[in-house]
Amino acid sequence: MIADAAHRPVLLDEAVAALAIKPRGTYLDATFGRGGHSRRILEALDAGGRLIAIDRDPSAQNEAEALRDPRLSFRHANFSKLSDVLDADGVAQIDGILFDLGMSSPQVDDPQRGFSFRSDGPLDMRMDPSRGSSAAQWLASVTEKELRGVIANYGEERFAQQIARAIVAARAREPIVRTRQLAAIVAEAIGARAQRDRSQDPATRTFQAIRIHINQELEELSLGLEGALPRLAAGGRIVVISFHSLEDRRVKEFFRRHTQPFGGDVRLSRMPIAAKALPIPPLKLVGRAQRPSAEEVVANPRARSGHLRVAERTQGPLA
Repeated sequence: MIADAAHRPVLLDEAVAALAIKPRGTYLDATFGRGGHSRRILEALDAGGRLIAIDRDPSAQNEAEALRDPRLSFRHANFSKLSDVLDADGVAQIDGILFDLGMSSPQVDDPQRGFSFRSDGPLDMRMDPSRGSSAAQWLASVTEKELRGVIANYGEERFAQQIARAIVAARAREPIVRTRQLAAIVAEAIGARAQRDRSQDPATRTFQAIRIHINQELEELSLGLEGALPRLAAGGRIVVISFHSLEDRRVKEFFRRHTQPFGGDVRLSRMPIAAKALPIPPLKLVGRAQRPSAEEVVANPRARSGHLRVAERTQGPLA
């Protein structure tokens, strides 16, 4: 949901167009953020349409309430609670769902949230500050082995071992509680020569990895996608905007499994079954992945890593 200073979400026009909105349909904005997509969806709905929005960040609720639209209902919830939210609102099926992953600019730019090393602030990183442990609390007790795995797997950082060792050594001297403090430890661990080989700040991958772990972002994404599929009406669409390869990989894998007969099981695909006898997969892909235009990237450099993928619910049964 990364946006520019005006909070315009990345791929806004493309994402809303991909939903193929029915004026009297029911839609779910699974990442309300500052309401950019929700506002556009509401513009496409008539008086009989309905929009349900969720977000794990409590600050999103104030933005939703400011819209004062009776067609919109907001719930403070994670992706994993998507079905519970729909049940609570008495909604059996929806005509489309939008996942705009990542962080909003207000989250990134607020030093008090601890997501960025650009400005110094408390090392928090929680998308919902009211729940769970902060990054500082986690770093205070995590083992070096687990920390190395998180940085390697979620940050795709080749210096994960050196960074993990440096963090554990540094916390033995004093608690690691500030963003710039952690960034300095990472930079020193990587070393000047390795830093020259990078086009980004040396702490970027480590911060990404810790944030993903603290918020269980990939697990929540998988749960959200799986929870959305059985709630989609035939013809309804899942639209996902991702911002790094780990997210995009999860989305592609989910779409691959559900756009092939038998969930793409290789063993079953080799059985002597006539094509016409194969079950209809529950999803079909809609177009190819879209990227932000050059103009959008110039206007908002944070958009450059965005990918948009779309799939549509068929009449096929769920496995």
